[in-house]
Amino acid sequence: MGRAVAVIGTGQTKHGRRDDLSYPDLVREAVKKVFEDAGITLKDVDGVVYGSMPSMMEGVAYNHFYFADALRVVGKPLLRTETCGSTGQSVAHTAIHWVASGMADVVLAVASEKEHEGDAQATMMTILEPFLQVVIGGAPLAFSLQSREWMGYYHIDDDKAREAASIVSVDSHNGGLANPFAHIRVQLTKEDVSTAPIITYPVRLYDVCPVSDGACAVIFASEEKAKKICKKPAWVKGMGFRGEEYFIGDSNKAVWQSTIEASKEAYKEAGITNPLKELDVAEVYNPFSYQELMFLECLGMCPPGEAPDYVIKGTFSPGGELPCDPSGGVLCCNPIGAAGLIRVAEAALQVTGKAGEHQVEGAKLALSHAMGGAEQFNGITILGSEL
Repeated sequence: MGRAVAVIGTGQTKHGRRDDLSYPDLVREAVKKVFEDAGITLKDVDGVVYGSMPSMMEGVAYNHFYFADALRVVGKPLLRTETCGSTGQSVAHTAIHWVASGMADVVLAVASEKEHEGDAQATMMTILEPFLQVVIGGAPLAFSLQSREWMGYYHIDDDKAREAASIVSVDSHNGGLANPFAHIRVQLTKEDVSTAPIITYPVRLYDVCPVSDGACAVIFASEEKAKKICKKPAWVKGMGFRGEEYFIGDSNKAVWQSTIEASKEAYKEAGITNPLKELDVAEVYNPFSYQELMFLECLGMCPPGEAPDYVIKGTFSPGGELPCDPSGGVLCCNPIGAAGLIRVAEAALQVTGKAGEHQVEGAKLALSHAMGGAEQFNGITILGSEL
């Protein structure tokens, strides 16, 4: 991977419907916080990487120029990257490679979304190739179809999958209650989730992520700089990113190869052979409860087709063998372009012991993950407390 790289600061906005701020000021809120957390100033930064959803969802073309002042990028190199839902991971990877290569020593990575100023569902329903890949219903229908594909492929009983998905939702929402940045902060029971109105079968209301405004900023630094600036950095241990066929029907989304291969790459870099035993916490991208179940399998945290069994016995719940999404995850906060970078920031908070009420005790190795594209891309970043 080149030079060692570390996270030396993180900053998040309060996520939700942020009608109180303009879009540039929303970005500015996260950037201000990350500089305060890292204890450095603009003069210490060599460049900026920014990302959000594509411009048609943003309603603003070339918004990295619109945010130039908020990003504090005037007079410095600026890169933009976007891969839809996995944009946050792509932004992190771009910044990490910039530092690891020696092209920069300190890089500011920022991702944002202000969904209430755009129309995400309308975009998702009209942006795809119009003849063979029309998806009526946007993300909820696409992911519901994938859930059914997964359940059918492994012959998973509907009731068992429903119980496991309800546990995922309850655990995530409990995490959101403990996270001051989360958009959705409500306490739910399994009955609340399993009897909520159906959105698109089998997905119910509390299986679905919210429409959120928010921004996240992370500062990455070389080993030399990190040791000088930060008392307790979060070290980048491994990364992986993969894509697959554009047309959704051309690949098996129950056995999600881009997730599997990205995780293999990240585990190899990090020296991990048994993620369930070696990881202490995971921030798994879970815009829908059922997707977390599939990801647990594709990330190698349990055998294929057995995620419901592992979830029901509490393996991934707070206090379990591998707690997942203690922050509440995407189910409680989904500024889409920023969601993947939030997972990185939360992983960094965990391994540096700064996660507050949702801290996993003794966490030293954390996985962060995001999915993007039209169900093509998967990105993973693993952070550790030790170099």
